[in-house]
Amino acid sequence: MAAGRAFLGAPCSSLASGARRLAFSSPPPRALAPALRSRFPGRCIASVSSSPDAASAPEPYVLTTPLYYVNAPPHMGSAYTTIAADAIARFQRLLEKKVIFITGTDEHGEKIATSAEASGRNPKEHCDAISSSYKMLWADLDIEYDKFIRTTDHKHEAVVNEFYSRVLNSGDIYRADYEGLYCVSCEEYKDEKELAENNSCPVHLKPCVARKEDNYFFALSKYQHKLEELLARNPDFVRPSHRLNEVQGWIKSGLRDFSISRASVEWGIPVPNDTKQTIYVWFDALLGYISALLDDGEQANLQQAIDRGWPAALHLIGKDILRFHAVYWPAMLMSAGISVPDAVFGHGFLTKDGMKMGKSLGNTLEPKDLVERFGADAVRYFFLREVEFGNDGDYSEERFINIVNAHLANTIGNLLNRTLGLLKKNCKSTLAFDSIAAADGVPVRENVENLVDKAKHHYENLLLSSACESVLEIGNLGNLYIDEQAPWSCFKKGGESTEKAAKDLVIILETMRIIAIALSPITPSLSLRIYTQLGFTEDQFRVLRWDDTKWGGLKAGQVMMEPKPVFARIETEMEAEAQGSSKAAKGGKKKAQSKGLVEA
Repeated sequence: MAAGRAFLGAPCSSLASGARRLAFSSPPPRALAPALRSRFPGRCIASVSSSPDAASAPEPYVLTTPLYYVNAPPHMGSAYTTIAADAIARFQRLLEKKVIFITGTDEHGEKIATSAEASGRNPKEHCDAISSSYKMLWADLDIEYDKFIRTTDHKHEAVVNEFYSRVLNSGDIYRADYEGLYCVSCEEYKDEKELAENNSCPVHLKPCVARKEDNYFFALSKYQHKLEELLARNPDFVRPSHRLNEVQGWIKSGLRDFSISRASVEWGIPVPNDTKQTIYVWFDALLGYISALLDDGEQANLQQAIDRGWPAALHLIGKDILRFHAVYWPAMLMSAGISVPDAVFGHGFLTKDGMKMGKSLGNTLEPKDLVERFGADAVRYFFLREVEFGNDGDYSEERFINIVNAHLANTIGNLLNRTLGLLKKNCKSTLAFDSIAAADGVPVRENVENLVDKAKHHYENLLLSSACESVLEIGNLGNLYIDEQAPWSCFKKGGESTEKAAKDLVIILETMRIIAIALSPITPSLSLRIYTQLGFTEDQFRVLRWDDTKWGGLKAGQVMMEPKPVFARIETEMEAEAQGSSKAAKGGKKKAQSKGLVEA
């Protein structure tokens, strides 16, 4: 259904008693998607279809984060990737796509066994604990994933074994000795030309160790020309464009076969034809993108997993693992006769106060701490708005607080709060006009619609910072309009000025309704609070489409909720101390606050 239903028009002051608010029952929306879908025909419910094999089912949009390595708890880098992926998934759901958003944990390899031993646990206990910490953080950050795969899942091991057999049957696996410099942290042999001083890994800055092993190898060099053809035929396979240049450089310099087994690593999936060796962690983990498509508890089958939605529309990764995803992975898939993903997007790194984050420097950024202090909406908004997606980005607490306060608390939150305050005072919280009628002959409608189109274009092209900027511009338009029209003065004048003021409030609230939808991929909880303040239910919010950003959702007679600040302004320590000193001077108790409310 549309964002609201029409009510009969009536004078502003007489509507409150006769108006009724739309109301639906409140089941968990994603769990009861089929029921909601039947009640709201034509709507996209934010959930994957329960019948993936149905012939009429649309082609799914499969989106993945990396499978995060469980050597340590999640950090801000992995949180950033997942926040971005969640925003993309939410936008695609608004477009009525059948989204399968996959995330999970990579749990095999030498480094995992070492970390487990250091923590006094066996590898399985260690993996269980760290994997659980990822799930808890994703919940704290409002991450709405569809599949969480662990590479220790039985279904995953079965898929890996079947895939390995396919590649073996293609003649692309052979046995040979290998001697070289190995980075334990990367779980990868390194070419000497790419090493830093003292044969140190350029990523982890630790010396690589000399190793010689009798391993199984994948014939990567065999796929040199096919990979070149792939990039020539589809330059959007690797994004952004400067990452494509990196990949083309690697391939042009000549591809070397790589070892896909380890004789010295016990914590892993045994090689099917040689149980004395385990499968190399990357040859194992990349297949999690496919095994995740299977339902838990069903019999694992590689082809069945592929039929559930492969190929992926987008792999979202950090730039440090680009080679594995843009070179090794497509070659492995070609060998097994499986389609390659549509695109791989490599984003940049995060720094803090201009410096690379590291435990040794004591400047790590803990996402859980950020969420506890500032809330998920603030964390999501800052990193997606302030970091140009694809490039490196920096965090400073001062800029974080300034940006979040200016954009979410002031531009958006305060505009809604003061407008609803005026509506309550002068119109008993009830709309006197449809938003279409209210905006007749007013240019603000066209300006808002243009900005909505821009935001959609930016979302579609993964320009998340620009999408935030376009939505914020809608808020700026609303603030400018209310300041110019000064409805508070018009209400005092009475007569025709009262009608104009009532229309102006509807126009502002319609812009807020549109902001709530257009910003929902970035700040889902804030958007829900805005939407329910406008007199809608949570169920109505859950079934919104991008098409609902069209002007005209608010109807005459709709009752708004009691004005209540939707975003808490973050107070700095200095502000809290100043406020406490002021209260103390007046005889009150001095009490520092981390957050204060935005008042109308």
